[in-house]
This record gives sequence, C-alpha cells and structure tokens, in this order.
Amino acid sequence: MSGKTEETQAVGTQKDVGGLSPPSPAERSRLTKCFTTGSDNLRKGNYDYAIELFGSCVTGDPGSPIYLQRFLEALSKKYKGKKKGGLASLLSAGSRGSLKRLLASGKTREAIKTGLDVLKKDPFDTACILSLAEACGSVNYLDTQGLFLRQALDVAPKDIAVNKHCANYKERLGEYDQAISCWQRLAGTKSVREEAEQEIARLSVEKTLRKQADRGVSAKEDNGVTPLQQLQKKLATSPTDYETAFELADLLEREASIEEAEKVLVDALAASGNDLKVQEHLEDRQIRWSKRRVMLAEKQVQISDNEATRETLDRLRTALVKQEIDIFAARVERYPDNVSWKFELAIRLKTAGSPAEAIKYFQAVQVDSRRRGAVALELGECFQKIKQYPLAMRNYQTAVESLGEREIDLRKRALYRAGVLAAALKDRDAALKFLSNLAEIDFGYRDVAQRLEKLNSEDA
Repeated sequence: MSGKTEETQAVGTQKDVGGLSPPSPAERSRLTKCFTTGSDNLRKGNYDYAIELFGSCVTGDPGSPIYLQRFLEALSKKYKGKKKGGLASLLSAGSRGSLKRLLASGKTREAIKTGLDVLKKDPFDTACILSLAEACGSVNYLDTQGLFLRQALDVAPKDIAVNKHCANYKERLGEYDQAISCWQRLAGTKSVREEAEQEIARLSVEKTLRKQADRGVSAKEDNGVTPLQQLQKKLATSPTDYETAFELADLLEREASIEEAEKVLVDALAASGNDLKVQEHLEDRQIRWSKRRVMLAEKQVQISDNEATRETLDRLRTALVKQEIDIFAARVERYPDNVSWKFELAIRLKTAGSPAEAIKYFQAVQVDSRRRGAVALELGECFQKIKQYPLAMRNYQTAVESLGEREIDLRKRALYRAGVLAAALKDRDAALKFLSNLAEIDFGYRDVAQRLEKLNSEDA
C-alpha cells in the first residue's frame, strides 16, 4: 500500500456487511424473542402466526440460515405439500413484479420482504424462490441463498432454471458432485441436452483437479454394514442422541457432502428443542465449512487468477465475516461476562467495515489486562477510521507502551500506525519518533525506510 493511501486511511467510508447493515444488539435481542415465540407457536400448530414471526426474523436478518429454515418449515407444515391453485399465483403476480423492480434497484431488504410475502400465499412459486436466492446472493448471504435454492429444487426438481441456478451455486462453493447432479437432471431435456453434457464434462475435469486427498471411503465391515449405515440406524432409533448426530455429521462431511452433514445437525437441533449445545455445535461447524470454502477459493485463485475467481473469493470471505458476526453476537448476548467472545465479535465488526460498533465491544474488553496492548491497537485503528484522530493517537501510544517482546508483531504494527498517522497530522517529531523506534526493531518493515527518508528530507 502506498504511503499516501496509508496516510489518508481515515477518510475511508464505513461498509455494511454484504450490502446490508448487521442487526444492532437491540435488534438481535428482538429477533431472538420473535424466533422463540414463533417456535412455540409452531409446536402448537399456530402456523399462520408462526410464519409471520419467522418472516419478520428473516427480514430482520436475511443472512441467518436458522431463521430461514424455520420459516420454510412452518410453510411446509401449513401447506403439507399441497400446491395452491391458480388463484394464489394470480394474487401474487403484482408482488412478483415489485420484487423484480426492488432487486433491480438494489433494495435488497425490501425485495426479500416482498418475496417472503409471496411465499406466504404460494410457497411453490419457483420464480419467487429463485429471486429470493438471487437477492441473498447479491449481498453474499450464501447460506440462505443455498436454502432458497434447495427449496426451489424440492418444489421443481426438473425445472431448467432451478437446476442451472443450483449448479452455478454449487460450483462456486466447490461442491462439484452436486453441481454435476443438477446438470444430469437436465441431460434428458432436448433443449438443453448439449449444454448439460458440456457442463458435466467440464465440471468433471474441475472436480478431478480439485479432488481432496483426505476424502476416504468407508470400508465395509464383516457384516456388510458400513459405519455410516450403523450411525444412521442408531440415530433413527434415538433421534435425541446428539453425540451420534455429531459423529454422523463428521462422517458425512468426509464421505458425502457438507450439505448432508448440515441437514443432520439441523434435524438434531430441531429434535433437541433448540438445545444450546447442539446449536453451538452447528454454528461452529458452519463457520468451519465457510472457512473451508474460502480456502478452496484461495486455491482456485492460485490455479487460475482471474476476475471471476477473485470475485468468488471476495464473496465467500464477506459471507464468512457476516456469519461470524451473527454467531459471535448471539454468544456475547448469551455469555455477557465472556470477554473473548466480545473481542472476536469486535474484530469481525472491524473487518466488516463497522468500526463505530466495534469500538463498543473493544472498550468492553479493556477490563482484561492481558489484552491491553492488542485492544488499544484495534481501538486506534477504529478511531482512525471514523476520523477521531486524537483518540486514535492516544490508543496507538497506549499500544506501543503496553506491547512487549512477546507481541513484537503487534508492537511493530502499532509503531507503524502511530508514525503514519502522526505524519498525516503534520506532527513530524512524533512521526520520526515512532518510525525511528520501528526502524530500530525492523528496518525492512513495510515502507518505513522510505517514510523516514521523506521525513528527514523535509528537514533539509
């Protein structure tokens, strides 16, 4: 990064995660209560009220897969697989038009709300479901995009548009077997047969190039029953045996697909009545799977560095941060005295471009003396982002004073930030002090040599 860019860092704008603002702590609390009430009504058979509540949750946090899963579950129970007649479709026609206009104008949250209203009347409207998947994808909500696409596939398993969308989605995630399956369903359709065959061949090559070395195959036991089959049978007999569900998810992740593993854990969560242990196990897995997708995308960029692969990588990284924010925010609310979760949440909020919100959590972590230097450095960078330069400098100074030899990388970063900011504020003496101290530790650190040369030449 150029010196000019570093010095004007404070001018950068705040970004929302995925194009939508993450829910505030108060909003998250409201959504949690709404979800709990909806779950209670779903169990009682009050489907319409439950659907309204879950719809409100999805609108408030469109990136939450748990909210959307419960919304779709409530719709399924209400309609029991029976498709509505033509009247429902006609009544929804105007809303579908509004949905397309909202998407085109970038009004994502409004589009999602409109689409959900259509599904409440006709949950089998594949065009609407695909539009909702597109809306989620446009703001990098990949988990909920996948759930909408899965719903569309359940509704219309042979639909050309549905299978094409699903294939593209699975390919972006590096799940080539699932992408190939989508095209195989279209191979018998005359109008797209040639395209399907070409895509199957191409994806097969991609799969071979990216095949994981650790993907093993279960060995048959003497009785001819695989460990996978044993676990499936055991869980079917005892659906509340969560440890078995965890073990089965592990095996499915290795031998089948992440999607199947996730379904096992989602079902276990439902069977548990939203048991906290099961929920947090699922959340941890979802984060791990998202990190794996990022890793695969990084490898793909190394293999083929182009605009498409870089865009996919950026999309997956943004989605991961959004997912972590949602999960860590819930844990902060759940464990208010745990400073580690507050620190992790603050880091993600900062990464997502929400420094003002991150500051609140970093300041709450200051009670932990062990993190004093690291927190001060993060606070300095956040304050600089929102143009509170004196506060930024004070925190950088605190970081420099607090960080020792065991945290040498953080200390160098603090010295660099302090020096760059001082130079930008025309405080030459302070800039020289910080950058000279950094040069004594690591003269090759970033562009410190060039910056010192520039500062010294100004004195000449």
